[in-house]
Amino acid sequence: MRAVTVNEPGGPEVLGWGEVPDPVCGPGEVIVDVAATAVNRADLLQRQGFYPPPTGASDVLGLECSGVISEVGEGVLGWSVGDEVCALLSGGGYAERVAVPAGQLLPRPAGVELATAAALPEVTCTVWSNVFLLAGLRRGEAFLVHGGSSGIGTMAIQLAARAGARVFTTAGTAAKLDFCRELGADVTINYRDEDFVERIKDATDGAGVDVVLDNMGAKYLARNLDALAVGGRLVSIGMQGGTKAELDLGRLMAKRASVHATTLRSRPATGPGGKAEIVARVRHDVWPDVERGVVRPIVDRRLPMSRAAEAHRVVEASEHIGKVLLLPED
Repeated sequence: MRAVTVNEPGGPEVLGWGEVPDPVCGPGEVIVDVAATAVNRADLLQRQGFYPPPTGASDVLGLECSGVISEVGEGVLGWSVGDEVCALLSGGGYAERVAVPAGQLLPRPAGVELATAAALPEVTCTVWSNVFLLAGLRRGEAFLVHGGSSGIGTMAIQLAARAGARVFTTAGTAAKLDFCRELGADVTINYRDEDFVERIKDATDGAGVDVVLDNMGAKYLARNLDALAVGGRLVSIGMQGGTKAELDLGRLMAKRASVHATTLRSRPATGPGGKAEIVARVRHDVWPDVERGVVRPIVDRRLPMSRAAEAHRVVEASEHIGKVLLLPED
């Protein structure tokens, strides 16, 4: 089959498009003929040599895909050849075919075109597991997501608004802020010329927000803590702003707040807190609203996989809103 290859760690120019061995369908797995995959920032880190795949995972980039099942492995129940699906992956999505543990499959939602469904698995599983299962966001609470125009951000805004939270978000341009408001954000903050802590304090009469979903890491740690309400929960899922920062435990204790740092890719396939458990919760709790159109995938553009370097440049420069998809070529 053909896949996007990484000849050596580096910039987008190291990405190629060539022949690689076909995936093997193991017990408990299916083979999916890929209709589309989506670019995630983790892919950029792996390309640069900073984020190797978990043990046993494909070294091909790509943490999600959509497509059609073409082979079913031993012991797989509930899925058949010809089923249209999307899937959460540990790797392998930037290819014409990929092996997927059956527990990480989701049916293509009714009303969502097959390729577009590739924009859903990573963002829905990330947001639902962190904002709702871990941080326990509830109706009437205040929620802040940084990077509201990103794939994660656009999904977090929709799911939090659907849950009845008051949604705050940051973004870097007027157009992106406008789009966030269209998705349901109540308060939008331009991080280039506004202090999000001050805007939150002004908008909440000094109370702060109950849950923060953060992709910046070290750079925003102290300010995220400042923005938290008493009993607030900060969930860090990214390190765009660095990995090391000082945490004032006194301030954290005074607010009776909590800080969580999580990843999705390195979780086990099965067992408590594993990918299969999260996927099952997403299918039960989120998929019905996707099928009703209450929650929708946001796709910025589609490119052929042979132009993966261009897609990486777009995401690296934050020129997109929502997800950038890659499609195999005929």
